[in-house]
Amino acid sequence: MLSSRKLWSSEKECLACGKRSPLISEAIGVCAECLRSDPGAAEIALERHKHERAQQGLPPEPPRDPKGIPCGLCDLGCRIPEGGLGYCGLVKSEGGTLKHLSGQPRYGVLEYYYDPHPTNCVAFWFCPGATGLGYPNYAVKPGCERGYVNLAVFYGGCNHNCAFCQNWFYRYNTLSRSPQVSVEELLAAALDKRVTCVCFFGGDPAPQVLHSLYFTHKLMSHAKGRVMRVCWESNGHFSPKILPKVIEVSLTTGGVIKFDIKAWNPNIYKALTGVEMGSLYENAAAVAKAMHRRPVIPLFTASTLLVPGYVDAEEVAAISRFLASQSPEIPYSLLAFHPNHRMLDLPPTSRRHAEEALKAAKSEGLLNVRIGNPWLLGNYY
Repeated sequence: MLSSRKLWSSEKECLACGKRSPLISEAIGVCAECLRSDPGAAEIALERHKHERAQQGLPPEPPRDPKGIPCGLCDLGCRIPEGGLGYCGLVKSEGGTLKHLSGQPRYGVLEYYYDPHPTNCVAFWFCPGATGLGYPNYAVKPGCERGYVNLAVFYGGCNHNCAFCQNWFYRYNTLSRSPQVSVEELLAAALDKRVTCVCFFGGDPAPQVLHSLYFTHKLMSHAKGRVMRVCWESNGHFSPKILPKVIEVSLTTGGVIKFDIKAWNPNIYKALTGVEMGSLYENAAAVAKAMHRRPVIPLFTASTLLVPGYVDAEEVAAISRFLASQSPEIPYSLLAFHPNHRMLDLPPTSRRHAEEALKAAKSEGLLNVRIGNPWLLGNYY
């Protein structure tokens, strides 16, 4: 803990303006002010992302070869050259066609486990599994489904390269392309009589969405007559052409779609994640638009990680303004940051930071906002 605090308190220099602050991360190399004012500042952070990925044998950036084959599984717009990989590392161009190295749709590079209700899901505060909301159609009990479980499906691939990733170990799955789990094996696990919901997360489900959709098609035909919600936790970068199928699955089963919205400013977003913002907000609007079709349980929820020095009240206010313009009822969770992966040199989120963000979100008209993990907060800065 002492060595961690030394890292947190040490001042780092912004390579764009020269300012020094403990709230500048060496993983980014520049401060938020420069990212907001200087379009070139994000390139400093991108070079760090590219270096990390090159060391792992992954494409340093989404391939955009004019002669490459378009992938289309997510919104990154990869055009993969012959012999090359998509940004997620799980799609390869070989012999003029795309090869899914995960084996999808019949196989997925993933791990799965049973998570007893109530789970630590970001959406637990309105989830049918924890609250009984939607009983009897979407929950097996009028209250918490104690004694029942969620089938948590952790996909070992992602279309982002977040410097703060809490689940960075998914890359071991990506690089080894294992374990490969068949739809049949996952279906057998889901049909356990204790299971009332399935949640796809990771990594991210978007790069292997063909597997999850094929699996849910099988699941819905085998689980007729019983509660079986299907939820997604994602960075929101689904292909806009595939997203309607994702929406339909959750709508009809009583599930929830959660987007982790990293930032509002395009340069801050790029510096933190290594990729462009793409169609994130258009995708969020598409899910939010479908909320009225099942008002009893919120279909869409969003969360934002309060990264010290980067994702401040200004970012949260802009995200909240957008969410409120779609529906003031959208549940929004503000999550405390904890040092991880390449951002070990930042402190956990300060309580003051979280309270300012909460106030900013509510001031933009959102009615359902909460701090998701307040026990991590402290007086760090």
